[in-house]
Amino acid sequence: MNTYQGGGVPILRLGTVLVTGLLNELDDKAALVFAEELTARISADRAQGVLIDVSRLEIIDSFVARTLMELTTMARLLGARVIVAGMRPAVAITLVELGLELTGVETALNAEQAMAALGWHQEERPPEGDTT
Repeated sequence: MNTYQGGGVPILRLGTVLVTGLLNELDDKAALVFAEELTARISADRAQGVLIDVSRLEIIDSFVARTLMELTTMARLLGARVIVAGMRPAVAITLVELGLELTGVETALNAEQAMAALGWHQEERPPEGDTT
C-alpha cells in the first residue's frame, strides 16, 4: 500500500485502485489542487479505479461538483473508473435543488460497495481458532 499526501488530501493505492476521501469542505483552490494531484497519481500509478469517499462532507458547492465531474472525465481519458461514495442524503437533496447534476459521475452508497464495483471483495475469514 502506497500513501501520498501532497495538498492535504491523502491518496492511498491498493493494487490498481486509488482510494481518497474528502474529509472536509474544499475551497475552490483546494479543489483544483486535489484534482491535479489525483490526476497525476492516476497517471503515475496507472490506476484502473478511483474511489472518492465524500461521506464526511455536509455540503458540496457548485464548484466542487463541477470539479468532480471534470475529474471523472479526466480519469476516464486516462483509463480509470471513478466512483464517488458515501454522499449524504442532505448533500444529494441540495445538489438536486440547485439543479446540479453530477453528469458522468458514478456513485455508490458507501465505500464498501464502491470497492466491490471496482473489483475488490472482502475475503471471508474463518472464525478465530478455527483451523479447518
